[in-house]
Amino acid sequence: MRISEHIRAIQPPPITEVKSWIAGRSFPAEKPLIDLCQAIPNYPPPRELIEHLKVQLDDEQTFKYSPDEGLPEVRQMVCDWYQRRYKASPTAGQTCLTIGASQAFWLAMSCICQPGDEVIVQLPAYFDHPMGLQALGIKPVFAPFCPDQAGLPNTETIASLITPKTRAILLVTPSNPTGAVIPSAQIEELFLLAQNNDIALVLDETYNAFIDTPAHSLFSRPDWPQNFIHIASFGKTFALTGLRCGALIGSEELVNQTLKIQDSMVVCQPRPSQIALAYSCQHLDDWVANNTQMMKQRHDLFRSSFEAADTQFHLVASGSFFAWIKHPWPKLTGRQAALRLAEDANLICLPGEVFGPGLDYYLRLAFGNIADAQIDDAVDRFHSATE
Repeated sequence: MRISEHIRAIQPPPITEVKSWIAGRSFPAEKPLIDLCQAIPNYPPPRELIEHLKVQLDDEQTFKYSPDEGLPEVRQMVCDWYQRRYKASPTAGQTCLTIGASQAFWLAMSCICQPGDEVIVQLPAYFDHPMGLQALGIKPVFAPFCPDQAGLPNTETIASLITPKTRAILLVTPSNPTGAVIPSAQIEELFLLAQNNDIALVLDETYNAFIDTPAHSLFSRPDWPQNFIHIASFGKTFALTGLRCGALIGSEELVNQTLKIQDSMVVCQPRPSQIALAYSCQHLDDWVANNTQMMKQRHDLFRSSFEAADTQFHLVASGSFFAWIKHPWPKLTGRQAALRLAEDANLICLPGEVFGPGLDYYLRLAFGNIADAQIDDAVDRFHSATE
């Protein structure tokens, strides 16, 4: 059967590729596998949420469709959660519940772009974004990575990349893969840049619960729906990654148009996911705050240990779930360096080039799967890898 060459040109899923390197291997007790590859919480949802879901499984309504955009009461609870976190919020009519942030991204790009259009993407980019754009026939225009700025965007650089074909500026904050947070004032600048050019500012804020301050104040602007699209993942926030709880937030017109795609793609976010999301938005603020502090402590412990160690790897940027490091092997690509660590150090992480062109000398480390007690061991393995 013929496969589209257009799809063949897209890189394979990076996490699947890296995990294939260790498939079938066993690891000795004195040197177990350390997984810095995938950014999923290593803690489960709270027991009360699990018990709540069990009870809901006795209700036959749990197994039926909901409206395409999600149950209205659940969307309102999501908006209430935003009100508490951002001090302003969208309305239920500006909210569409999705199967993870990835589907929200596809809905947004499919709705505002056509094949041949351009979207400005800041490097290093979350790998699913260029992959999705390529699949849709949309050209990613990459804003260059600046190590001295921890990969944060430069507003003037992004402005210089806008052409008549540009439909959106796509950014991730906190960044996946660097962990860096775009300052609120700069987000405001970028929104005005988008507004002045009649394009969209699209923010993927998957890790917005893992920072200490509100990410931005755009929801306080009465004109935000005209040029702002927000992509959310509650899977990380509430440890519901397997239930795929995401949301697309934008103007009511955008949401109404995306329902044409939603209906033909998945119909709706599954009801069990909506039930879990509703309970989480209502009851888990303190639980989320505690996990935010735990992840901050984990990051701070790793950063201090890494910087104190005598290692030839260089820490370029870090924050919340991630660290972005430069490897010390000039003749190796990031993929070759990551494979070397997997084979010699029993440590897996992601190669830099999966986050965009010209990033072969970098690696992404994710802290979701690692316990505090493993951090010193992980840092020691980076040290021993260059001995």
